Amino acid sequence: MKCARGIGRAGLWAGLALVLAAGAPLTSPRPVPRPELTTLLPPDHPALRAQAAGLDAVLADILRGDISVSATGNITTAIAGVTASPLPVARPATAARTSPPLVNTQRDVRAPRRGSVCGVRQIRGEPIPAIPGRLRGCGVTRPVRVTEVSGVRLSQPADIDCATAKALNDWVRRGVKPAIRRRGGGVAELRVIVSYACRTRNSQPGAKISEHGRGKALDISGFTLRNGDFLSVKDDWGRGRAGRILRRIHDAACGPFGTVLGPDANRFHRDHFHVDTASYRGGPYCR
Repeated sequence: MKCARGIGRAGLWAGLALVLAAGAPLTSPRPVPRPELTTLLPPDHPALRAQAAGLDAVLADILRGDISVSATGNITTAIAGVTASPLPVARPATAARTSPPLVNTQRDVRAPRRGSVCGVRQIRGEPIPAIPGRLRGCGVTRPVRVTEVSGVRLSQPADIDCATAKALNDWVRRGVKPAIRRRGGGVAELRVIVSYACRTRNSQPGAKISEHGRGKALDISGFTLRNGDFLSVKDDWGRGRAGRILRRIHDAACGPFGTVLGPDANRFHRDHFHVDTASYRGGPYCR
């Protein structure tokens, strides 16, 4: 029997009835109760529900053996008026509200706070326009003007690149603060004497361009404590407890920075630490 197009669930039941009438087994290993067709139709289609009720009755007679194969014409009559599938029931409006929320499986990372630069919350400052170099090899493409790192202010803003700003922040957090600890209430300020400067190394004629000319270096002459005391590289290096603190600070810079020079390096650095982010094949150069 060829069912009319669009018969839907009623047509499927009619096909099942024909198979059963032709001698197919009436049982299965795991019988599943057959739903009443009337339960599959929406309540606002009384005509379809009436036709389905008639079809349910015919199928029930076949399954009990109370109707012969010749009576299958009644099935055709029962479904003849069914020309379309029941309209789907609209999903309740509350379903969208009860759906489980999407879960963010990524680790929560706080956005940089206002006034921070280089994507690091502890580095305070601002981006500044590119710095052109008056000498070949000088200049910074994307400089930042840093005023504070890890809660420690700079005595003057440092114009450097982000790699150097991050190294400075790491050094202060992991080296300077632990070395000074609570002496004088802790470190309050780095005394910066120079950051960007387009010049040769040690300002010597004919020498290579200094890392200062690339925005990758700072010179620091000492550390101001919260009580006003000052640890001076020039006056305190190699002297007592203050000298030992400065030594630890110097040593801690070797790693975050590629070059670390102090009073033991040469006469040009007897009064300050020079730190820069130059990279060497043999590792950091620290003296």
